[in-house]
Amino acid sequence: MEIVNNGFGAVEESGYSRIDVWDDERTQKMAEHYKEILKLLGEDPEREGLKDTPMRVAKAMQFLNKGKNIDPREIIQSAMFQEDYKEMVIVKDIELYSMCEHHMIPFYGKAHVAYIPDKYITGLSKIAHVVEAYARRLQVQERLTMKIRDCIQHTLKPMGVAVVIEAHHMCMQMRGVQKQNSVTTTSAFTGTFLKDTRTRDEFTHLIGSELH
Repeated sequence: MEIVNNGFGAVEESGYSRIDVWDDERTQKMAEHYKEILKLLGEDPEREGLKDTPMRVAKAMQFLNKGKNIDPREIIQSAMFQEDYKEMVIVKDIELYSMCEHHMIPFYGKAHVAYIPDKYITGLSKIAHVVEAYARRLQVQERLTMKIRDCIQHTLKPMGVAVVIEAHHMCMQMRGVQKQNSVTTTSAFTGTFLKDTRTRDEFTHLIGSELH
């Protein structure tokens, strides 16, 4: 069966088996630090429920930040095709999960990405993989939005790129102002989307439409 590299370990094409690969030395060092953190929180890291927690957290944090080991440009370059298509291509409602670099608390939501090809298109799944690669690292939503935009623009060189992200930030929901229903929206545009308001309006209309 074909094995697909997921950037941190590997997954069989079928999705039924998974192989995670860890740097043992790094993982052990992280686990020792998390054990000390538990002590500083007034917990007993030797009690049953917490005995394996430092190692679990060490592995989880590496997985949640696996995007640092991935070059998103290579993702697009792996599936670029010449095509005489010059209309808008939209991949919307791409789920994303990231970690706020200010509090190391998750934020989550969805990304809507569009581009207008100029000679080249890319596999649709590659757009979602680019979002994932940038999201799976310590981030702020504003930078995440721009990184996705710039990667597609510089690699695919289309006539324009549009990115909109809508996200819930648990640092606002669980601590601080504790506003449970707040949503943060960011956007970034290049080329035609930046210069032509009609094209931008069409994009915003389509991502807001329940076409599916």
